[in-house]
Amino acid sequence: MDADQIAHTGAELKRFLAEFDDCFVRSEPRGHLRTYIAGQISGLLRKSIEPIALAAGTPPRTLQRFLESMAWDHERVRDRIQGIVVRDHLYPRAIGTIDESGYPKKGRHTAAVQRQWCGNTGKIDHCVVGVHLGYVAGDFHCLLDSDLYLPESWANDWDRRRAAGIPDEVVYRKKTRIALDQVSRALANGIRVEAWTFDELYGRDGEFREGLERLGQNYVGEVPATLTGWMREPKILVRPTSAQTRKRGRKPRFPRLARKALAACEVRNLVTYSRLFQGQPWVQFHVKDGENGPMVWEVKHALFYPKRPDGLPGPLHGLLVARNVLEPDILKYFLSNLAAGSPGVLLEDLVRVAFSRWPIEQCFEQAKNELGQDHFEVRSWEAIHRHLYVTQLSHLFCARVHQRLREKNDREPLPHRRAGPRGGVRLGRGPRLVRPSPTPKVPRGGRADRVLPTPQPASPTVSYENHPTTPSQSRNQDCSVEVLCTG
Repeated sequence: MDADQIAHTGAELKRFLAEFDDCFVRSEPRGHLRTYIAGQISGLLRKSIEPIALAAGTPPRTLQRFLESMAWDHERVRDRIQGIVVRDHLYPRAIGTIDESGYPKKGRHTAAVQRQWCGNTGKIDHCVVGVHLGYVAGDFHCLLDSDLYLPESWANDWDRRRAAGIPDEVVYRKKTRIALDQVSRALANGIRVEAWTFDELYGRDGEFREGLERLGQNYVGEVPATLTGWMREPKILVRPTSAQTRKRGRKPRFPRLARKALAACEVRNLVTYSRLFQGQPWVQFHVKDGENGPMVWEVKHALFYPKRPDGLPGPLHGLLVARNVLEPDILKYFLSNLAAGSPGVLLEDLVRVAFSRWPIEQCFEQAKNELGQDHFEVRSWEAIHRHLYVTQLSHLFCARVHQRLREKNDREPLPHRRAGPRGGVRLGRGPRLVRPSPTPKVPRGGRADRVLPTPQPASPTVSYENHPTTPSQSRNQDCSVEVLCTG
């Protein structure tokens, strides 16, 4: 950036932060917000309170009180961030991402700290964990929401809770429950995405997947290899026969699987032994360009009925299995409430969503390495959340500046909220789709057509189909994956 760009960015930051003035009742915390964000986007090696305050000529204790005790509405800041994304960056083919991130912390007094899996260090470590929502619209991506995960060991320890300032109304919630609450809040603030994606920690939870469907959301999420279900809907008995009615003794429950119905099978075994998967060719997709070159995955897919906790089959879903071309032993399994071959749903669309989780990892890397997201030295529940929301604000500003400068330098339009879903806007800066992949037709048989959860506005309306369909012959100009061969 040259001197003119730096000067323009300073004025732009001032205008941007003015949109948050009503989140503060006094001018002092409003000024401290500017100091904190200016420190986060500066060249300081460490972005904790003390170096930021000293660089700005502010007493460190004053900036610490800004996070801990000064009166300002941090939840309104979070909601305003989402409102700005809706206003300026809403895109029909945007993708929502769900993930968690660990922040290593020593001692036992920081709110919600305990020994648990920490992605930052890649091992079981002493840390706090945050659940986050991300937003991806082409090259533009940002964080929408952040919440601390409160472990069960803290939930009923009232002495530790009070010492860490954890409100009484905060109770233990599974990470999947936190994520569902975040999605619900984002929808209420106007966020709309084509689909959500997540890793297998969230994908293994059937209640989480059903919760997304109740919210009317589409998803393509990774699931564990041990997920069980059927590729053909098993026969279900809904009422007893006349002979069973006359029989004495304990009555069987209904509905239930028929006695001769096939048992549910793990997806890894279905992929290995199913004739449908064995007879289906692998289709190669160029997912993205990584640091070590292009990342190419081969994909197969089929219809799938996941097993519910009550032992019955759930609604019709799509099952994708992907293997790395360079390392064929690496397999990933994805479950979607969209079925490839249904009207308007192509296999490459599902692959694009399935492999779109890396932008939120990039957000974490940028927020930690460049903005000091993991440099916080406060301990209370509210202060940590305030730090996370202010870091989201700093990241959003940087993402907007980055997009503006890139558009100016590249002279290539990026996704705009007024662009239609097939308006020729390029989603991502990887290669365009060369030609449509021949999506295998959906086989006949199984239950009658099932309707997908009603999608939110700006999301495509798609229905489950059990009958053969013909994929659209038009090229998907928005897709960021490239078909290398058709098997």
